[in-house]
Amino acid sequence: MGDKQGVRVRSESSIEIDFYYRKVRCRERIKLNPTPKNIAYSTKLKARIEHEIATGEFDYKKHFPESPRALLFSKMPGDSLSIQAYLKSWLATEEDNIKHSTCLGYAKILKYHLVPTFGKLSLSELRRKHIYDWLSKHVDLSAKRIRNILSVLRIALDAALERELIEANPLIGFKIRRRTTGRSEDVDPFSAEERAAILSKLQGQDRNLIQFAFWTGLRTSELVALDWPDIDWIRGVAVISRALTQGMDEPEDGTKTDAGRREVKLLPSALQALTAQKAYTFFKGAEIFQNPRTGERWTGDKCIRQGMWAPALQKAGVRYRKPYQTRHTYASMMLMAGEHVMWVAKQMGHTDWSLTAKRYSRWITSDMPDAGQKAARLWSQPGHNTAVTDSKDGGEGGIRTPGTAFDRTTV
Repeated sequence: MGDKQGVRVRSESSIEIDFYYRKVRCRERIKLNPTPKNIAYSTKLKARIEHEIATGEFDYKKHFPESPRALLFSKMPGDSLSIQAYLKSWLATEEDNIKHSTCLGYAKILKYHLVPTFGKLSLSELRRKHIYDWLSKHVDLSAKRIRNILSVLRIALDAALERELIEANPLIGFKIRRRTTGRSEDVDPFSAEERAAILSKLQGQDRNLIQFAFWTGLRTSELVALDWPDIDWIRGVAVISRALTQGMDEPEDGTKTDAGRREVKLLPSALQALTAQKAYTFFKGAEIFQNPRTGERWTGDKCIRQGMWAPALQKAGVRYRKPYQTRHTYASMMLMAGEHVMWVAKQMGHTDWSLTAKRYSRWITSDMPDAGQKAARLWSQPGHNTAVTDSKDGGEGGIRTPGTAFDRTTV
């Protein structure tokens, strides 16, 4: 009989579907009379099967329970391997190929999200349905956090696919829809009053560290990795090229992104904090900021939070936020003051300045009292072909200078 997109009429009571699964050509008969309506249904069924194969959701036995091939395709190495066991072995093999900080981040995602949720499933058993069920139970997570978690799972499943442990990665083509969680991607900066209150409750090296953080926008991992040779006093910049995360003994070369390797301009308050810090560590060793309770380099965010940050906020009566909010505070201060968003993005080590603009959009000043005056002063100077004056009705006015032609190319 005729062939229509891999769908054939085989008898007066059956229709055959032809498709490829695990590189094997499969022909399965459906017990339906070959009416135009049933042929159309079979065509749609074939398309759905091919989509499920591509996304890793196809279950041969579910569609064709009486087919001999259902038993043939029931065994894959991933069928008897739990996701928990696989993820543990996968991360162990990745340790030598990724940065320590990245590995640490992966381990936390496995421990707190992937293993508790999917760990008991077999590797081959994971379907998109399981992902959607998990998403429905975690509406409190931001889209960014969800992407970070699923990115680790996607990478692990890609490796499983490459090792032929599974037939397809169910996360291929999976998209996270934007969701509202009641917060702006955790951006919650401190006000001027809160900053002053916090600093008033800190002394010595603790105060110097936090003041420097407020006025440079460095990540915590960059702050604690900073050494005195990284400071260029003549040009007034800090060279950022390393990071130190929880669990590391020494700073690791490289930053979170390539753009993270940068020079940060040291504003007066940052220079003031550095000058005060000289008395404590300038002649003692390489690191700028030390934990005054141990006399050694800070080892990460946790010890800062527990050792001095949380107590200082409590004493100051300031609502608790993580030390990382000093970075968001810096960005909001710069943008509210009218600094150019591209400059702020470069200072913070962002790869794309448009992401900076999007994330901190509510702090970008658009109604500065002197907005437009720089252009007015520049193009109103003698020798230019245009003059800007106020129109009689109080609106904006651009009029020609008497005796001259309006040259559009100059503006």
